[in-house]
Amino acid sequence: MLETTRTYRAKIVNHQQVRGDLDDCGHSASKLWNVARYHSQQEWDGTGEIPSEADLKRELKDHERYSDLHSQSSQRVLEELAEAFNGWFKKRKNGDTDANPPGYRKRGDNHPRSTVTWKQNGIKHDSKHNQLRLSKGFNLKSHRSDFILAEYETRPDVTVEHIQQVRAVWNGDRWELHLVCKVEIPVEDAPGDNTAGIDLGISNYLAIAYDDGDAELYPGNVLKQDKHYFTHDEYDTEGENGPSRRALRARQKLSRRKDHFLHALSKHIVERCIDHEVGRLAIGDLSKIREDENGESRNWGKRGNKKLHGWEFDRFTTLLEYKAEEHGILVDRKSERDTSKTCSCCGRKCDANRVERGLYVCESCGATMNADVNGAVNIRRKITQNPPTGDMSTGRLARPVAYLFNQTSGRFVPSEQVGCEP
Repeated sequence: MLETTRTYRAKIVNHQQVRGDLDDCGHSASKLWNVARYHSQQEWDGTGEIPSEADLKRELKDHERYSDLHSQSSQRVLEELAEAFNGWFKKRKNGDTDANPPGYRKRGDNHPRSTVTWKQNGIKHDSKHNQLRLSKGFNLKSHRSDFILAEYETRPDVTVEHIQQVRAVWNGDRWELHLVCKVEIPVEDAPGDNTAGIDLGISNYLAIAYDDGDAELYPGNVLKQDKHYFTHDEYDTEGENGPSRRALRARQKLSRRKDHFLHALSKHIVERCIDHEVGRLAIGDLSKIREDENGESRNWGKRGNKKLHGWEFDRFTTLLEYKAEEHGILVDRKSERDTSKTCSCCGRKCDANRVERGLYVCESCGATMNADVNGAVNIRRKITQNPPTGDMSTGRLARPVAYLFNQTSGRFVPSEQVGCEP
C-alpha cells in the first residue's frame, strides 16, 4: 500500500450560519500577515536580513493578533510569509529583476479574507454527520468553548477520513473547505520492463520517447493562450486599492485551468506508459536550470525568466511521480545537461547541431530529427544503455505524433503529425 495525501474540496452546507465567524478568521489572518510583514521590513532595514520562520514565531507569539487565531493557524500564516520571502529571494538571485517581495494584505482601509489553515490540534471531525469543529483564537471567542461548527458536503465518491489539515478558502463569493486527508492506495505491479524518457520545454511542454522508437509531443499552446487571455483580463479590471472582484476571479480561473492541465497531462502520460509497458521513466530535472556550468546564476533574459517562473515544471514532475507510483512505475529525475546538444543516433556532441528551436541536424551522421524528441531519447539513455527495439529512422524521429489538449473534453487527443518547424 502507498501512503499519500489527497486534498478534497468541500461545500459548506450551513454557510450562512458560519460565514461571520469565517470572515473574522480570514480578516485576522490578513492582519497577522501585515504585522509580520511590517516586522520583517523593520528587521530588513535594520540588519539587512529577512527574519526566518522560526524568528517570526518567536517574536510574534505574544502579539495580540497572534491570539486571534488558533496557535497552529497563526503559525501557518507566518510560515506562508516566510515561504513567500524565500520564493522572492530565489527569483531575484536567479536574475528576475521584476520580482517583488510579498506585499501587505490590505485594500484601502479593508482587509481581504485570507485563507485560514487548521492543523490536527484545531480540528474535531464528526464523520457520521459530516461536521467539522474548528477552533477559534482566544480573542475571537465569546466564551471558553466557542468554536466554528461547519457542515460540509463532498463528491459522492469521496470518503473523508484521517484529516491532516482543513483550509478555509474564500473563492470570491463564498467560503469553501479544502480537506487534506491521509489515504492508503494499493500499488500495482509495474506494467513491464521497458523504459521511456521525457524532455521538458516551453514551446512543447514535453516530449516523450519510448523503447520501441515511438515518440510524442505535447505542445504548451493552451497554457500560453490561457495566460495571455486571463492576465490581460486581470490587468484590465485592476482596482485602485488592489485587485477587483473580476480580477481575482480571472486569477483564480487561470490557476484552476493550469492545475487541470497539469493533472490531465500527468494522468495521460501514465496511461501511455502503461500502454507501452514502461516500468521506469526518466524525466529531465530542471532544478538547476538557472545555473551555468560553474554553478553561478544564469540569466535567461526578462522574457525567459518569466516563462520559466510560470511553467511549474517541478509541480508537474511531482504529480507525475505520485500518479506513476500508484501503477508501479518508477520516475527518475535526471540532469538534462548536454541532452539537447548530443545526437541520439551517433552520440556526437555539438552546439551547432541544433540549427533551429525545433530542428536537430547532426553534422556527423546526417540524422535529422525533432530537437525535443532527440533530448527525450538522450534522457531515456541515462537509465538504460539498451538501444530502442523499434524503428529509429530519420522520418520517425523527425515527425513524432503530437497530442493536443482538448479543453471541451479535458483530454489529450492525437493531432496531425507535426514536422520539425519551430
